[in-house]
Formats: sequence, structure tokens, C-alpha cells
Amino acid sequence: MTNASLLAQPLTLPSGAVLKNRLIKSPMSDSLGDGAGNATAEQARLYERWAQGGTALSIIGEAQVTPHFPEKPGNLVLIPDADLGALQALATKGAANNTHIWPQLGHAGALAHAPVSHAKGPSPLDLDGLRCDGLSLDDIHALPPSYAQAALVAKQAGFSGVQIHAGHGFLFSQFLSPLFNHRTDAYGGAVPDRFRVIGETIDAVRRAVGPNFPIGIRINATDKLAGGLTTQDALHVITLLDQTSVDLIDISGGTYFPGAPSSSDGTNDDGAYFADFARQAKTATAIPLTLTGGIKTRQQAVEVLASGAADAVGLARTMCLDPALPDKWMTPAGGDPAFPRFQNTVPGGITAWYSMRLTAIAEDREDAFDMDLQTALDTYDTRDADRSLTWRVRFPDVG
Repeated sequence: MTNASLLAQPLTLPSGAVLKNRLIKSPMSDSLGDGAGNATAEQARLYERWAQGGTALSIIGEAQVTPHFPEKPGNLVLIPDADLGALQALATKGAANNTHIWPQLGHAGALAHAPVSHAKGPSPLDLDGLRCDGLSLDDIHALPPSYAQAALVAKQAGFSGVQIHAGHGFLFSQFLSPLFNHRTDAYGGAVPDRFRVIGETIDAVRRAVGPNFPIGIRINATDKLAGGLTTQDALHVITLLDQTSVDLIDISGGTYFPGAPSSSDGTNDDGAYFADFARQAKTATAIPLTLTGGIKTRQQAVEVLASGAADAVGLARTMCLDPALPDKWMTPAGGDPAFPRFQNTVPGGITAWYSMRLTAIAEDREDAFDMDLQTALDTYDTRDADRSLTWRVRFPDVG
């Protein structure tokens, strides 16, 4: 089997949905919402570009289930009074070319954006750079129905599935991590108890959307933090997920804890960061796996699939550099993107640079995109500050 044909194989999910190939545009926080939780024409165009470029599935990063704990003020908010017409336009354009498009259902918890939130996590924390209150039992019991409601809004808008975010240090990742979760009740302690609210949420979402609507989940292989989620615990989570109705498990790693390395901060060029974990996970579940992080070349993607480490490959920054990459990789010639090399980095600058490049793709001007890191960071921060003002007007009870 050739490299191109291996990548082009369809993948059937347990719900019956079929992904047309094995390349997935991983969730990224595109920050293209309007600041009031609604989709925009630019955001719809961005996902249309990825659909036209041949991806099997695009996942919209950080679509919030409540306006009270967003990752950023450019996030979507999937609540009953959302602008359904704008969401429908996004879903329709993102579904071009037989593409699946799923919002990633999220809640930032302790990492909620401070200007528009009063952060809460599984447990109260008072650490350097991170403070939050703890969720009450009533708060926790409200989580599964809030995710179910958001999933139903997504289905009504025409999205073809959802992904539950339980990675990268956001709320459900915090529940899984003993570094964040110090609870002594039914939602803390051993791995099954730290997982409990996630299992309850999967069940609630499945009841809301029915048996044929795909539900994915993203989890960490590791938090990359001392005292955080261990590989052994993450494998235990895989066995628990195997008993649920999820259709696709997306394996990544790292957190956005202040000063911690995220999954996108890897420095090696050797391929998938979490391939060894994925190989172990494949022995613990029959649910299809996606592997995300560190895959920059077609050969690396092919090796992941050929080795049996995963059933699909997640690409984020790689597809940010070339939104038509899947189509290129499924031709005999192939062709890999050229990653930028930054001489002088600034904290947060690389993330901001990629976010601003997404804006350029959404505006069909990526060929002229030429920002240094500091300019990208300044532009990104100014936009967030402006949208935070809009967010507070739209959601006056936050914070």
C-alpha cells in the first residue's frame, strides 16, 4: 500500500459515521468568534478552507458550554440563545467536500480567562500564576446537562458530531489530574472517581444526541507536570472510556498551566510525541484512536498509521501552515510544509503568531502574512481585550 492510499483509507466510527480519510484537523483556539460567543463569516471561511483542502474532520477548538469559564473571549458559546443562523453557516461551510465538522465542547475551569471569568476548578488553588475557587457539588452536577445542552445546540445547528475536551489542563483534564483535583468526595481520589464526571457527561451527551451522532473526546497522555496525570493513570482512563459510547479518542498531552510546556511546545522533529502511549492505549480499547502532536511530515503520519499506533492522525499547526495539506499528502508527490524559524521568541508569541495566521487564512490573505512574534502577540492581545469588553456586555453576570 502506498503512502497516499494508506492516508486515504476511510474510517468507520462506532456510531456508523464514516470519515473519508485518516487526516483530521485538530482543535485549535481560532479566536474568531465575535466576542459575544457567536460564529462569524471569517470563522466559517476558515473551516471552509480546511474542508476544501481535503481534511476528513475539522474540530473547532474551545466551544464553551457556558459563558462563565471561557478559554478566550473569541470562543463560541453553545447555549440555547446562541445565534443559530451564524452557527448553521459555519457548520454548512465547514462540511463542504464531504467533511465532518465538530465543535470541541469545553470549560476552562481553573484556566478560565481572568478578564471575563471568576475561575473555578475541581479544588481551590492558590499557586504562583494560578488561583481559583473550588466547584461545589451542585456545580459539578450541573456539568453533564450543560454539555448535553451544548451538544444538542451543535446538532441543531448542523454539526456532524462533537468532541468533549478533557485534555490540555482545562476543566475535565483538571479533574483527572491529582495536581488539580484534591477532592475527597465521589469526584476525587482514585482514577475512576476522578473520571466520574466525565463518564456522567458522556452519558448525558449520548442521551441528548442519540446513538448515531458521533461523540469524540480528547485526553492527555501526560500533563508534563510533576504531580500531574501519569501515563499509568492515563491508560486507566482509556479502559474507562472503552466502557462508554464515545466514537473517537484523541490523544494529546501537555497543559496551559502557567509556565508549563504544552503539547505544541515540543522541540524534537522525530514525529508524534505520544506514539508510545498510543500503542499501549490501542491494546486497552476497541474505540478508534487519533494521535495528535509533533506530526509535521507525511512520512511521520504514515508511520503512525502503519505501525498501528493510531487509526487517524491529528494535525494542528501543520494544517495552519497549509490548509490544503491533506489533498497534497494523498497525491503521489506529497509535499510537506515549511515550518517557520523564529530567531527571538517572546512568551506567548508563537501561539499568537499561529492564531494570527489562522485569521489570515480566514481572510484569504495567508500568502501575504508576514508578522514578527511581538507584533502578532500585541495584535492578538489587543483583539482579546476588545472582545472581553463585548463579552461582558453580552454576559453581564460573568466574573
